[in-house]
Amino acid sequence: MEKESIDLKEIKETAIKVLTSPQAFFKEMPKTGGYVKPLIFMIVMGVIGGMIQSLFSIIGLKVATGLAMGVASIILVPIVIAIFGFVGAAILFLIWKLMGSQEEYETAYRCIAYISALTPITCVLGIIPYIGGAVGIALTIYLTIIATIVVHRIPSQKAWLVFGIIGALLILLTITGEISSRRMAREAGKVQKQMEGVTKEMQKATEDAAKEMQKATEEATKALEELQKQMEKSKEKSD
Repeated sequence: MEKESIDLKEIKETAIKVLTSPQAFFKEMPKTGGYVKPLIFMIVMGVIGGMIQSLFSIIGLKVATGLAMGVASIILVPIVIAIFGFVGAAILFLIWKLMGSQEEYETAYRCIAYISALTPITCVLGIIPYIGGAVGIALTIYLTIIATIVVHRIPSQKAWLVFGIIGALLILLTITGEISSRRMAREAGKVQKQMEGVTKEMQKATEDAAKEMQKATEEATKALEELQKQMEKSKEKSD
Protein backbone atom coordinates (compact mmCIF):
# COMPACT_ATOMS: atom_id res chain seq x y z
CA MET A 1 0.00 0.00 0.00
CA GLU A 2 1.38 3.37 -1.00
CA LYS A 3 2.28 5.87 1.70
CA GLU A 4 0.14 8.97 2.08
CA SER A 5 0.52 11.80 4.54
CA ILE A 6 -2.55 13.16 6.30
CA ASP A 7 -3.09 16.73 5.13
CA LEU A 8 -5.93 18.01 7.31
CA LYS A 9 -6.10 21.29 5.42
CA GLU A 10 -6.57 19.45 2.12
CA ILE A 11 -9.17 17.15 3.70
CA LYS A 12 -11.07 20.17 5.00
CA GLU A 13 -11.01 21.88 1.60
CA THR A 14 -12.11 18.66 -0.10
CA ALA A 15 -15.03 18.20 2.30
CA ILE A 16 -16.15 21.81 1.79
CA LYS A 17 -16.02 21.42 -1.99
CA VAL A 18 -17.98 18.16 -1.90
CA LEU A 19 -20.70 19.80 0.20
CA THR A 20 -20.86 23.17 -1.57
CA SER A 21 -19.99 22.30 -5.19
CA PRO A 22 -20.60 18.58 -5.67
CA GLN A 23 -20.94 18.76 -9.45
CA ALA A 24 -17.60 20.55 -9.84
CA PHE A 25 -15.91 18.23 -7.37
CA PHE A 26 -17.04 14.98 -9.02
CA LYS A 27 -16.22 16.39 -12.44
CA GLU A 28 -12.62 17.00 -11.32
CA MET A 29 -12.27 13.92 -9.10
CA PRO A 30 -9.55 11.49 -10.30
CA LYS A 31 -11.13 8.13 -11.07
CA THR A 32 -7.95 6.25 -10.17
CA GLY A 33 -4.94 6.82 -7.93
CA GLY A 34 -5.25 4.23 -5.18
CA TYR A 35 -7.42 3.66 -2.14
CA VAL A 36 -5.31 5.19 0.61
CA LYS A 37 -6.17 8.85 0.11
CA PRO A 38 -9.98 8.35 -0.05
CA LEU A 39 -9.75 5.88 2.86
CA ILE A 40 -7.93 8.46 4.97
CA PHE A 41 -10.62 10.99 4.06
CA MET A 42 -13.36 8.60 5.18
CA ILE A 43 -11.59 7.82 8.46
CA VAL A 44 -11.14 11.52 9.26
CA MET A 45 -14.82 12.14 8.54
CA GLY A 46 -15.62 9.15 10.77
CA VAL A 47 -13.48 10.52 13.61
CA ILE A 48 -15.26 13.89 13.40
CA GLY A 49 -18.62 12.12 13.32
CA GLY A 50 -17.59 9.95 16.28
CA MET A 51 -16.59 13.02 18.28
CA ILE A 52 -19.96 14.63 17.56
CA GLN A 53 -21.84 11.49 18.63
CA SER A 54 -19.61 11.24 21.69
CA LEU A 55 -20.48 14.79 22.71
CA PHE A 56 -24.20 14.19 22.20
CA SER A 57 -24.03 10.94 24.20
CA ILE A 58 -22.23 12.59 27.11
CA ILE A 59 -24.66 15.53 27.35
CA GLY A 60 -27.65 13.22 26.92
CA LEU A 61 -28.96 14.19 23.48
CA LYS A 62 -29.00 10.60 22.21
CA VAL A 63 -31.02 7.53 23.23
CA ALA A 64 -27.83 5.77 24.36
CA THR A 65 -26.06 8.19 26.66
CA GLY A 66 -23.15 8.23 29.06
CA LEU A 67 -19.39 8.62 29.09
CA ALA A 68 -18.74 5.00 28.09
CA MET A 69 -21.05 5.31 25.09
CA GLY A 70 -19.39 8.60 24.17
CA VAL A 71 -15.91 7.09 24.18
CA ALA A 72 -17.16 4.06 22.22
CA SER A 73 -18.54 6.37 19.53
CA ILE A 74 -15.11 7.91 18.89
CA ILE A 75 -13.65 4.43 18.38
CA LEU A 76 -16.51 2.66 16.61
CA VAL A 77 -17.77 5.28 14.14
CA PRO A 78 -14.48 5.56 12.15
CA ILE A 79 -14.18 1.76 12.05
CA VAL A 80 -17.76 1.34 10.85
CA ILE A 81 -17.31 4.10 8.28
CA ALA A 82 -14.09 2.52 6.93
CA ILE A 83 -15.66 -0.95 6.64
CA PHE A 84 -18.88 0.41 5.17
CA GLY A 85 -16.82 2.24 2.52
CA PHE A 86 -15.67 -1.00 0.89
CA VAL A 87 -19.01 -2.78 1.31
CA GLY A 88 -21.05 0.23 0.18
CA ALA A 89 -18.77 0.76 -2.79
CA ALA A 90 -19.33 -2.86 -3.84
CA ILE A 91 -23.10 -2.41 -3.66
CA LEU A 92 -23.02 0.88 -5.59
CA PHE A 93 -20.56 -0.60 -8.10
CA LEU A 94 -23.09 -3.35 -8.87
CA ILE A 95 -25.97 -0.86 -9.12
CA TRP A 96 -23.98 1.45 -11.38
CA LYS A 97 -22.94 -1.48 -13.58
CA LEU A 98 -26.57 -2.52 -13.96
CA MET A 99 -27.41 1.06 -14.89
CA GLY A 100 -24.76 1.02 -17.64
CA SER A 101 -21.63 2.47 -16.00
CA GLN A 102 -18.28 1.56 -17.56
CA GLU A 103 -16.24 2.61 -14.49
CA GLU A 104 -14.22 0.26 -12.28
CA TYR A 105 -14.68 -0.59 -8.59
CA GLU A 106 -11.99 1.90 -7.57
CA THR A 107 -14.02 4.74 -9.05
CA ALA A 108 -17.10 3.56 -7.14
CA TYR A 109 -15.04 3.48 -3.95
CA ARG A 110 -13.73 6.99 -4.53
CA CYS A 111 -17.27 8.26 -5.05
CA ILE A 112 -18.60 6.80 -1.81
CA ALA A 113 -15.45 7.84 0.08
CA TYR A 114 -15.93 11.50 -0.74
CA ILE A 115 -19.68 11.33 -0.22
CA SER A 116 -18.73 10.53 3.39
CA ALA A 117 -18.10 14.28 3.76
CA LEU A 118 -21.73 14.20 4.89
CA THR A 119 -20.88 12.08 7.97
CA PRO A 120 -20.49 14.99 10.46
CA ILE A 121 -23.74 16.52 9.16
CA THR A 122 -25.70 13.26 9.40
CA CYS A 123 -24.38 12.76 12.94
CA VAL A 124 -25.76 16.17 13.92
CA LEU A 125 -29.06 15.47 12.14
CA GLY A 126 -29.28 12.15 13.99
CA ILE A 127 -30.39 13.86 17.21
CA ILE A 128 -33.63 15.01 15.50
CA PRO A 129 -36.23 12.24 15.86
CA TYR A 130 -37.49 10.75 12.57
CA ILE A 131 -36.79 13.83 10.41
CA GLY A 132 -33.04 13.88 11.04
CA GLY A 133 -32.38 10.40 9.66
CA ALA A 134 -34.62 11.02 6.65
CA VAL A 135 -32.84 14.28 5.79
CA GLY A 136 -29.44 12.59 6.14
CA ILE A 137 -30.48 9.85 3.70
CA ALA A 138 -31.90 12.44 1.29
CA LEU A 139 -28.61 14.38 1.27
CA THR A 140 -26.61 11.17 0.72
CA ILE A 141 -28.87 10.13 -2.16
CA TYR A 142 -28.55 13.60 -3.69
CA LEU A 143 -24.73 13.41 -3.74
CA THR A 144 -24.95 9.84 -5.06
CA ILE A 145 -27.16 11.02 -7.93
CA ILE A 146 -24.67 13.80 -8.74
CA ALA A 147 -21.84 11.24 -8.81
CA THR A 148 -23.98 8.92 -10.94
CA ILE A 149 -24.57 11.61 -13.55
CA VAL A 150 -21.15 13.29 -13.56
CA VAL A 151 -18.72 10.41 -12.90
CA HIS A 152 -20.58 7.41 -14.30
CA ARG A 153 -22.27 9.31 -17.12
CA ILE A 154 -25.71 7.84 -16.43
CA PRO A 155 -28.63 9.85 -17.87
CA SER A 156 -30.09 12.26 -15.32
CA GLN A 157 -33.63 10.89 -15.56
CA LYS A 158 -32.49 7.30 -14.94
CA ALA A 159 -30.26 8.39 -12.03
CA TRP A 160 -33.05 10.29 -10.29
CA LEU A 161 -35.55 7.46 -10.88
CA VAL A 162 -33.36 4.62 -9.59
CA PHE A 163 -31.81 6.36 -6.61
CA GLY A 164 -35.03 8.21 -5.86
CA ILE A 165 -36.76 4.86 -5.36
CA ILE A 166 -33.82 3.52 -3.32
CA GLY A 167 -33.79 6.69 -1.19
CA ALA A 168 -37.55 6.53 -0.58
CA LEU A 169 -37.27 2.89 0.56
CA LEU A 170 -34.33 3.69 2.85
CA ILE A 171 -36.18 6.65 4.39
CA LEU A 172 -39.27 4.48 4.95
CA LEU A 173 -37.19 1.72 6.56
CA THR A 174 -35.33 4.26 8.72
CA ILE A 175 -38.50 5.93 10.01
CA THR A 176 -40.34 2.68 10.68
CA GLY A 177 -37.23 1.25 12.34
CA GLU A 178 -36.89 4.30 14.58
CA ILE A 179 -40.59 4.16 15.46
CA SER A 180 -40.20 0.48 16.41
CA SER A 181 -37.02 1.07 18.42
CA ARG A 182 -38.56 3.98 20.32
CA ARG A 183 -41.70 1.93 21.01
CA MET A 184 -39.54 -0.93 22.28
CA ALA A 185 -37.59 1.50 24.45
CA ARG A 186 -40.85 2.81 25.96
CA GLU A 187 -42.11 -0.73 26.56
CA ALA A 188 -38.79 -1.68 28.11
CA GLY A 189 -39.09 1.36 30.38
CA LYS A 190 -42.60 0.29 31.44
CA VAL A 191 -41.43 -3.26 32.12
CA GLN A 192 -38.50 -1.92 34.13
CA LYS A 193 -40.85 0.21 36.24
CA GLN A 194 -43.15 -2.77 36.76
CA MET A 195 -40.19 -4.92 37.78
CA GLU A 196 -39.04 -2.22 40.17
CA GLY A 197 -42.57 -2.16 41.65
CA VAL A 198 -42.62 -5.94 41.98
CA THR A 199 -39.15 -5.88 43.55
CA LYS A 200 -40.26 -3.27 46.09
CA GLU A 201 -43.39 -5.29 46.92
CA MET A 202 -41.32 -8.46 47.34
CA GLN A 203 -38.84 -6.60 49.52
CA LYS A 204 -41.68 -5.21 51.65
CA ALA A 205 -43.28 -8.66 51.91
CA THR A 206 -39.93 -10.16 52.93
CA GLU A 207 -39.41 -7.47 55.56
CA ASP A 208 -42.97 -7.98 56.88
CA ALA A 209 -42.46 -11.76 57.00
CA ALA A 210 -39.17 -11.26 58.84
CA LYS A 211 -40.91 -8.99 61.37
CA GLU A 212 -43.70 -11.53 61.86
CA MET A 213 -41.18 -14.32 62.36
CA GLN A 214 -39.24 -12.20 64.83
CA LYS A 215 -42.46 -11.41 66.68
CA ALA A 216 -43.49 -15.07 66.72
CA THR A 217 -40.03 -16.05 67.96
CA GLU A 218 -40.21 -13.49 70.74
CA GLU A 219 -43.69 -14.69 71.76
CA ALA A 220 -42.57 -18.33 71.69
CA THR A 221 -39.52 -17.48 73.77
CA LYS A 222 -41.69 -15.59 76.24
CA ALA A 223 -44.14 -18.50 76.44
CA LEU A 224 -41.28 -20.95 77.10
CA GLU A 225 -39.94 -18.70 79.83
CA GLU A 226 -43.40 -18.54 81.46
CA LEU A 227 -43.75 -22.32 81.20
CA GLN A 228 -40.33 -22.77 82.74
CA LYS A 229 -41.22 -20.46 85.62
CA GLN A 230 -44.48 -22.35 86.25
CA MET A 231 -42.64 -25.67 86.19
CA GLU A 232 -40.11 -24.31 88.69
CA LYS A 233 -42.93 -23.07 90.98
CA SER A 234 -44.68 -26.46 90.77
CA LYS A 235 -41.47 -28.21 91.67
CA GLU A 236 -40.93 -25.94 94.65
CA LYS A 237 -44.50 -26.64 95.91
CA SER A 238 -44.04 -30.40 95.52
CA ASP A 239 -40.82 -30.24 97.51
